[in-house]
Amino acid sequence: MAKTAKSKTLTDVAKLTKAQAKVEHMRLALELEAHDKRYYQDDAPVVTDAEYDALRLRYNAIEKRFPEFVTSDSPSQKVGAAPSGRFKKVRHAIAMLSLDNAFAEEDVVDFVGRIRRFLKLGDDDEIDFSAEPKIDGLSMSLRYEGGELVTAATRGDGAEGEDVTANIRTLEDVPHKLKGRNVPDICEVRGEVYMTKKAFLALNERQKAAGDTIFANPRNSAAGSLRQKDPSITASRPLGFFAYAWGEMSALPEGTQSGMIGWFERCGFKTNPLTKLCHSTDQLLAFHHKIEEQRAELDYDIDGVVYKVDRIDWQERLGFVSRTPRWAIAHKFPAERATTVLKDIEIQVGRTGSFTPVGKLEPVGVGGVIVQNVTLHNEDYIKGIGGDGEQLRDGRDIRIGDTVVIQRAGDVIPQVLENLTPDEKRPAFVFPDKCPECDSDAVREEGEVDVRCTGGLICPAQRVERLRLDS
Repeated sequence: MAKTAKSKTLTDVAKLTKAQAKVEHMRLALELEAHDKRYYQDDAPVVTDAEYDALRLRYNAIEKRFPEFVTSDSPSQKVGAAPSGRFKKVRHAIAMLSLDNAFAEEDVVDFVGRIRRFLKLGDDDEIDFSAEPKIDGLSMSLRYEGGELVTAATRGDGAEGEDVTANIRTLEDVPHKLKGRNVPDICEVRGEVYMTKKAFLALNERQKAAGDTIFANPRNSAAGSLRQKDPSITASRPLGFFAYAWGEMSALPEGTQSGMIGWFERCGFKTNPLTKLCHSTDQLLAFHHKIEEQRAELDYDIDGVVYKVDRIDWQERLGFVSRTPRWAIAHKFPAERATTVLKDIEIQVGRTGSFTPVGKLEPVGVGGVIVQNVTLHNEDYIKGIGGDGEQLRDGRDIRIGDTVVIQRAGDVIPQVLENLTPDEKRPAFVFPDKCPECDSDAVREEGEVDVRCTGGLICPAQRVERLRLDS
């Protein structure tokens, strides 16, 4: 998810009156539904994962205090968002649900304790957990009948997804026919479609050269690439797939989560090589710390780790609460961000003449990388104006000399999360009305967000970019 709102002091949920809680509960429901639509349908989130998680945590806290507010339409009872309508709908034989989140070590301790109490286990009884990195991609369900791939569907709202079978067939990581003997007649393999950071950067370079959409992070680029009406576009994009779960199965080949991961590999799927079997809470926390340390070095985005009770019979006994399983949890990482000073704003000219403002930063380390530049997207982004013409609530209004909070979006493209000095009187940045490369007039057409150079091929920047595209 993308930007964050400027923080504001909120009344503690425990101190809200019922009337206040009801109003905020309704507001948060509308806000969460809008964010779910942008994330799951439009592949264009406008808040960070951390901010979204904070909104949902507050919403859940209100419902916990006032359970009478809960209805079947509550975001707490839903997963994702309804299919967009661009693709045929597919109803999942078994719902694709979400995971509860843990943000602190205490949350993991509580998670394990709840499992012990539910299963009536003693403190000395060992519980094995399968632990794996939480891939930040697009959830997918692959249905095989007689070993042959027949349907591929996105998660959608958990009950219904979008049919992207033709597109999925273009992925090398997805076998069209399962390997091995004794494959169940019906077999739904679930996992995550993702794009590596290296492939993402290369794709954005091609998109920029062609004057096409620049993706904010690898998750958005993977989702946008998969949900193309033309499968040949998907085929041209470097997408991967990790298998880690299942839906409907006419027979289970293994009795444990880790055993199923091994079975997926034997069938021809890739599984995450960092997946590990842990035997205690301490081992779970050690795994979390180790993966967090490796996070910046991985070539794919992760935003935490997932713990699952290994024994499938225990998973079945534990069951589900609302939209989440009792036997699994996602232990999230804190967002990687830093504070620095915006020293300058430079304008880059693209192949089509579009102006892209780039912020020059006081160098700062973020997620193991020294960041010196930050994308500022366009004129409206700098001014803090949304797509609907309304002033964004974070009051971004970015000016040279401001102290800003930055984050590596998807751990790749640095972006401004918050301006810490929006009220100080600094000169506003004025977009040039002349091209910095050729001095031709620069215009912004009505309804467009980009300012463009009108020089065409007399502009050296446009000539270079076009030559680069043609080479």
